[in-house]
Amino acid sequence: MAADNVILDSPDRDLLGDEPFDDGPDAAGLASPMGLAELTPMLADDGGETAGIELLYDVSLQVSVELGRTRMTIGEVLALRTNSVIELDKLAGEPADIFVNGTCIARGEVVVVDEKFGVRVLEVVSKSKRLATVE
Repeated sequence: MAADNVILDSPDRDLLGDEPFDDGPDAAGLASPMGLAELTPMLADDGGETAGIELLYDVSLQVSVELGRTRMTIGEVLALRTNSVIELDKLAGEPADIFVNGTCIARGEVVVVDEKFGVRVLEVVSKSKRLATVE
C-alpha cells in the first residue's frame, strides 16, 4: 500500500486512521473543543442599531408574469410557425399570475404604459396560501 493513500479501517477512526473518535459530548455536536460559539447581532453599516430586513433590500429577485398555460406535444411545438396561435387555459381579461422566484405572490391585469407592457397588481396572495405552495 502506498504511503500517501489513507484507508479507513472502521468508521470510528479519524482520517489518518490513528486514533478512534472521541465519544464524549463533543462528538454528539453539543459543543466544540473550543467551547460554545458566541453569536453577536449584526450591526448596520453606520454602526447604529441592529440591521433587519434592510439588509435584503438590494437583493435581486426574478419576477415573471404568466398569462396562461397549455400542454403541447413535441410535434405541436415543432409545427409552430410565424403567426401560429397558442391557446392558453385562461380567458381574455382574467388576471395574470405574478411570480417571484417561481412562487405566485399576486394577480394583476396587463396594462400598456408608454408602449410597454406592465401589470397592475389587483390582489396579493395571502401568506398562508403562499406557504402552502412551498414544498
